[in-house]
Amino acid sequence: MNPSEETHRYDPVARTAHWLHVLLLLGSFTLGFIMVDLASSPLKLQMFAWHKWIGVIVAAVVLLRFVWRLRHSPPPLPVSIPAWQREAARISHRLLYAMLFAVPLSGWLMSSAKGYQTVLFAVLPIPDLLDKNPPLGAALEEAHWVLNKLLLGLIALHVAAAFKHYFIDRNQVLARMLPDVVPFRKPQ
Repeated sequence: MNPSEETHRYDPVARTAHWLHVLLLLGSFTLGFIMVDLASSPLKLQMFAWHKWIGVIVAAVVLLRFVWRLRHSPPPLPVSIPAWQREAARISHRLLYAMLFAVPLSGWLMSSAKGYQTVLFAVLPIPDLLDKNPPLGAALEEAHWVLNKLLLGLIALHVAAAFKHYFIDRNQVLARMLPDVVPFRKPQ
């Protein structure tokens, strides 16, 4: 690492939204993987409700995050980062934003087409986007599954890149997004 490279961190709003998404996605993916294999039961229905609630929150946070990002540029990458990695980071971040919106949207569309309205926190009905249409619901279920796998792949790539920057390149890229409560040791 070039000693003259300063660590330019994301602002607190961007870091909070990032880590909120991490927690929400951990919960949503965990529920998603568990609930699909459960037999019909009140527990399964409750898990579907929680999963849908998290999806609504993920979509809302990504919209707020997107608006925030339009007005607040991310910090510059260290000058040592090659141009191709800068472009890869730009593209992968855009894809992550797109998928963080597309996955919940596909779930909402699927629920609407299957005739299951989303009721946020069991009190706030979210309007259906489509009329009930079981064949379309089945197609959207497949789309939701595929989009989730694509999102998981992008997340894996994102995490791998962060670790590469820390363990291999030994630069400060990872420190830019860490919360203030996490002590960061500079790579050796």
